[in-house]
Amino acid sequence: MAVSPTQALFAIPSGLRDPLLEEYRLILQNYLERKWLPSELSGGRFCEIVYTVLDGFASGTYANAPSKPNNFPQACRNLENNGHAPRSFQILIPRMLPPLYEIRNNRNVGHAGGDVDSNHMDATAVLSLANWVMGELVRVFHQLPIADAQDVVDQLAERRIPVIWQIGQMKRVLDTSLKIPDQILLLIASCPSTCSTDDLFVWTDYSNRAYFNKVLRELHSKRFVEFAANQNSVQILPPGAKYVEEKLIPQD
Repeated sequence: MAVSPTQALFAIPSGLRDPLLEEYRLILQNYLERKWLPSELSGGRFCEIVYTVLDGFASGTYANAPSKPNNFPQACRNLENNGHAPRSFQILIPRMLPPLYEIRNNRNVGHAGGDVDSNHMDATAVLSLANWVMGELVRVFHQLPIADAQDVVDQLAERRIPVIWQIGQMKRVLDTSLKIPDQILLLIASCPSTCSTDDLFVWTDYSNRAYFNKVLRELHSKRFVEFAANQNSVQILPPGAKYVEEKLIPQD
């Protein structure tokens, strides 16, 4: 039975769990929409929530809401004294959080000036670190193998693309002026990992399955997607993701 992110982190009180999941989703969403600055600012908030979770785990009593220590680096160093905690909660994550927090406070984020705009590079670092931390939280709290923990985190990575509407399991591309290959690419890109070609066919509301499969094969030939016809699945590839982000997602 699949484990949802909320179930995997159920041991964390909702006053911390809900903000944690929301901040992680914001980091992902802003990054995918190329909003580098908001993505990094969310990284700072994310650090404060994760610190509050680790502190509550160590003490056995969780705070009702996230809090910001007066001296964030020292507070993270203090977590290293919790010898009864898992090593990732004692050493690894406490040592990752200060650099992640530093990106928010003392780089170009929220500041003018500088010879080179580092926001894109910094946002990429925020995303990578946050992804690892979330995977480790899921692994420890739900006692999952690393691969299974990453599958749970991947559920959070589902792309919220503005032109896609979703309710329940149904998705629709709202911009009907887009050609069917572009609609298919958008829908594939909205999936966290692989998606079913049967689902895709339903989502496009297209009537010609033979032509639909032909489009998938053409996208596969262009290396925009990986189409495993015998497994009834398809997944976005880096060139396809780049095309979606640069050509199909509205830019501010």
